Amino acid sequence: MKTVIQITGNVLHSITLDPGIWIFDDRRIDLDSFFTKDYIEKDELEEYKRAIGKHWSREIMEGATFPPTLETERQFEESKDITGTYGIYLHHFLKNAEPNEAATTITFKTETNKDFSFPIQMVDDFILKYSIDGKPIREDGPVHVLLKDGSNKDEPIKNVIEVNIA
Repeated sequence: MKTVIQITGNVLHSITLDPGIWIFDDRRIDLDSFFTKDYIEKDELEEYKRAIGKHWSREIMEGATFPPTLETERQFEESKDITGTYGIYLHHFLKNAEPNEAATTITFKTETNKDFSFPIQMVDDFILKYSIDGKPIREDGPVHVLLKDGSNKDEPIKNVIEVNIA
């Protein structure tokens, strides 16, 4: 099994992706809650503003000193981050590969020589699941391809080694 994925084909830049480092990527999606009714997609700018406001309020209330609970809070957040089931949208990486305007198809190539092709207009619908319970997907990974609507969450595309744009 490979541990990296390549984006190739009708793109300006071929890219190699390493899902092993995505666990700390701020663009990650918590898949434990994503396919539930309670999931709300986050606006990154709004989240940033909220975090800065929270920090500012804390400094006003407690002063610029760091209370003894701050380290424990940080450790809790970090442990939560590395024990979840996560994915990330494919379109984040496809932007960097810069598909040519003539591109019409996205094909997921697998180690088992099965190809799964979709129209390029569906690029925003693909989620690359890279972690299950905080562990990288090794057996049939390095990623599973899920559709945003959850229609294939029980039978994702597995053993993906390449994303080809044609």
